[in-house]
Amino acid sequence: MAGLKGLFARQSSVEYLIVGLGNPGLQYENTRHNAGFMALDALADQLGTTVRRAKFSALCGEAEYRGHKLLLLKPQTFMNNSGTAVTEAMRFYKIPPQKCILLFDDISLDPGRLRIRRKGSDGGHNGLKDIFQLSGSNDFPRVKIGVGAKPHPEYDLAKWVLSKPDKEALSAITEAAKKAADAACLLVEDQIDQAMERYNH
Repeated sequence: MAGLKGLFARQSSVEYLIVGLGNPGLQYENTRHNAGFMALDALADQLGTTVRRAKFSALCGEAEYRGHKLLLLKPQTFMNNSGTAVTEAMRFYKIPPQKCILLFDDISLDPGRLRIRRKGSDGGHNGLKDIFQLSGSNDFPRVKIGVGAKPHPEYDLAKWVLSKPDKEALSAITEAAKKAADAACLLVEDQIDQAMERYNH
C-alpha cells in the first residue's frame, strides 16, 4: 500500500504541463509550424532547464516556477499526431486540460503578435485538432504565436507553415516566442487576464 501511495505522490508532483507544438527534425527548425517549439525552448532557457529526456513520445524537461512544478513537453510524433504525447503525459500525471498550456503557431496573426485564450476551437490547426480529439476536451489555455498569413489564398497551406520565414519575420517570431514563454508563466500563476491584457494587442 505504501508503494501505491508513493507512486500516486510521484505522479501528482507535476502540477502544470506546458506543451510547445512543432515537428521534430533538423529540416523543420525555424519553420513557421515550429513556433511552439521555439517558445518552449525560450521557456526552458528562462527556467534553467533543458527539454531532452525522451518520454511520452516526446522530449521532456522538468522545472519549477514560483512553487509550481512544471513538465515542459515537445511532442516528437509530428504535428498532426500531437495528441498522443500530450494525452499520455496528462494521464500519467493526472493533469486536467485547464492546467495544460499549449504554445503554437497561428497564421491569422502577423509575425510577432500573440493571442492568449482560455479555451476554444482548434481554428483549423491540426495539432490542436488531434489533442482535442484524443483528450475529449478543448478547455486548454493556449498562447498563439503569429507567423503570418499565406501570401495569397491559393498558396498551399502545408507548404507555407513548413517553410522558413524571411529574416525580418523570423526575428519577430523569435521575439514573440520569448514573450509567449513569459505569458505561459503568468498562466501558471493563474493570471490569464493579466496575460491577455499585456499581450493580446
